[in-house]
Amino acid sequence: MVKILNRIKSPRDLQSLSLEELQELAGEIRETMCQLLGTRSAHFASNLGVVELTLALHTVFDFSRDRLIWDTGHQVYPHKMITGRFDRFHTIRTKGGLMGYPNPAESPYDLFMTGHAGCSISTAVGLKCGDDLVRPEEHRHVVAVIGDGAFPSGIVSEAMNHAGWLKKPLIVVLNDNRMSICQRVGGIAEYLDRLRMAPLYSGIKNEIYNLLSRVPLVGTSMERLLDQLRDAIKAGMLGGMLFEELGFRYIGPVDGHNIAQLQKYLRMVKQFPGPVLLHVLTEKGRGFPPAERDPRTFHAPAPFHRINGTEVAFKSNGSSVTFTEVARNAILEQMRKNKRVVVITAAMCQGNMLEPVRDEFPDRYFDVGICESHAVGFAAGLAKAGVRPIVDIYSTFLQRAYDQLFQEVSLQNLPVVFMMDRAGVVGADGPTHHGVFDFAYFRPFPNVTVMAPGDAADLPAMLEFALAHDGPVAIRYPKAKAEKVPRPFTPVTLGKAERIRAGSDGTIICCGALLPACVAAAEQLAQEGLDFGVINARFVKPLDTETILSAIEESPVVVTVEEGVLQGGFGSAVLEAANDASLNTSHIKRLGIPDRFVEHAERGEQLADLGLDVQGIARACRQAAERRCHRRALS
Repeated sequence: MVKILNRIKSPRDLQSLSLEELQELAGEIRETMCQLLGTRSAHFASNLGVVELTLALHTVFDFSRDRLIWDTGHQVYPHKMITGRFDRFHTIRTKGGLMGYPNPAESPYDLFMTGHAGCSISTAVGLKCGDDLVRPEEHRHVVAVIGDGAFPSGIVSEAMNHAGWLKKPLIVVLNDNRMSICQRVGGIAEYLDRLRMAPLYSGIKNEIYNLLSRVPLVGTSMERLLDQLRDAIKAGMLGGMLFEELGFRYIGPVDGHNIAQLQKYLRMVKQFPGPVLLHVLTEKGRGFPPAERDPRTFHAPAPFHRINGTEVAFKSNGSSVTFTEVARNAILEQMRKNKRVVVITAAMCQGNMLEPVRDEFPDRYFDVGICESHAVGFAAGLAKAGVRPIVDIYSTFLQRAYDQLFQEVSLQNLPVVFMMDRAGVVGADGPTHHGVFDFAYFRPFPNVTVMAPGDAADLPAMLEFALAHDGPVAIRYPKAKAEKVPRPFTPVTLGKAERIRAGSDGTIICCGALLPACVAAAEQLAQEGLDFGVINARFVKPLDTETILSAIEESPVVVTVEEGVLQGGFGSAVLEAANDASLNTSHIKRLGIPDRFVEHAERGEQLADLGLDVQGIARACRQAAERRCHRRALS
């Protein structure tokens, strides 16, 4: 039961609370999140870790005028609760409810819809420069909160390089919990670990600055000497000066669960005239023992029952095999068969279920951190050296490496395989995470083969084909149960579709994992007396023009189905091919993602709203057939 949280209608209400009441409020926020996880999956451990930091930020700054950017954004649940949304918090990640990420449509306290990592400092620098140009008299503070897992992203270095040169007041809060979703990797992680071992520095740093600033200067030589002395002291304590050399004043490390200490240091950095990085140490899963022990599992766990304060029982979500598991098993099989096959992921070992690959082939498994551009460039180098790299990555995150897809892979025609998980709509994560643009962003590249498995049987065969193909190949599949369509399996051949069934009244041409829904729709239509055939396209590029153009010529109605954007997607490829062949296209109906962002909801709800479930596909076919009959009657 909450006593304080339900009284917090805006961050202003925090100002009247004592330190003890703020600590009690932190407990209520954590309890509210635990109750949420009894009903649905949600981001959990990361939110538990930022409760005190959130309260400290909102008690030191006035973000109704100051600026706050949350990097990645999945840790904003406490922020949402204290910015007027507690009464709707129970709706988070449900259709029509609160988004699980910042959302400007919900609150003026959310400035950007952030769902990808690393961009907070760039947008914060832009906000600071924009405010200084448009409203300089207001002297607004700008704060970016970024996690240590996101910190190695290339855009972070670009932003800090620019911010250090501009020398404008800017506060970067580095939320260091020693985790990404899985264990973080890389040199930056090791550097932050060294900083954790230097608590003395945070305790006496200001005293050093104050002491040195009071020493009288006698000419430029003495000034240089004192500068060197200051740097030597800092370097000796830290073992490095990375942030300071970039132009940031470094403060920390600070206990991220001590509200009073956080308030003290936030008030301090608020006064600095230039960019400052406040290094805050937090514990992912703080306050909930199971999440403290296993923050990886509890990053976004399945719903659970609390047995007591130290144990949980997860609610069963069924035992269906997913496309992610099918892909992982196929990767394992290929790596066992071919020592040149390696796999690369970008901090998504758990999401891509690659733990068995990592454990069995540690020398051929590469986690590059949240650095997708590097992942693709790295893969290109491996391919040039004769290795067969698989880049296993979410479709939405691969967009971050678009230039490398063009320059380092497509242009060089290198045999890199892209396994794009989470293609199509992804449910509760919403518009920041839907993988709906991949057909459209891969299709323009020469040399690239683009594929989509229709069912669980297609995916392993496509990976085997891709690793034998002399060029780049992209394979996309959804976050969904991997069904199998009963039929004699046709081997995967370059640019060849698979005809599942023939039909005299029309043809459904499906590209991707909606194939079982298309077959079910055809069966439903057959019960109504309409005979629709089904084609499993398999390839977006090269398109099987022989099979598809024949269907367009022979079928009274053609309905294309894809779980991607209609603009530039599979249906567009079909229309282009028909146009090139001078065929009539008036009887072609395209189903896919319209020109809008799809809001968060359950995946099934999203597909139904888009007309991409069995009922929607059958309805589109029925309506197209009726229009065809009506036109024929009129003629």
